[in-house]
Amino acid sequence: MTQIPRSALILGLAGVIPFAWGALTLLSDAASQWGVDVLGPRFVGPYVQLSYGMVILSFMSGVLWGFATKARGAQAATGYILSVIPALWAFFMTGGGPVSAGMNLIFGFLGLLVLDFSFWKWNLAPSWWMHLRLLLTTLVVVCLSVGVVL
Repeated sequence: MTQIPRSALILGLAGVIPFAWGALTLLSDAASQWGVDVLGPRFVGPYVQLSYGMVILSFMSGVLWGFATKARGAQAATGYILSVIPALWAFFMTGGGPVSAGMNLIFGFLGLLVLDFSFWKWNLAPSWWMHLRLLLTTLVVVCLSVGVVL
């Protein structure tokens, strides 16, 4: 594997900010109140984590779809089918309250990591892909876990 390109690393880590912010507002009443006052109530706690998590799982479906375009034949068909799973998971599995939705997002991101590995193993993703995805998935799961535990 090669080193993660700096821009991909920076943008990937920036993408974790809403998850981390949601966790912080669950842990800090002051941060939560500031967030409600300045940003509005849907941008704190589990609300920001769950809505953003749905967006990111859907975005990652698009990334996987892009990887699938590099494949041919049956592997391409398999790639396209697998690529829609994260978006469908986010759509169908994030109802029922913040704890169950948070748990299902955690399962969704862990499942996405399995898909990432598959596309990487098929040489459809960049050589550095799993380094980035392991880091980002770990951070996202830790942040979502705060919402599930509290």
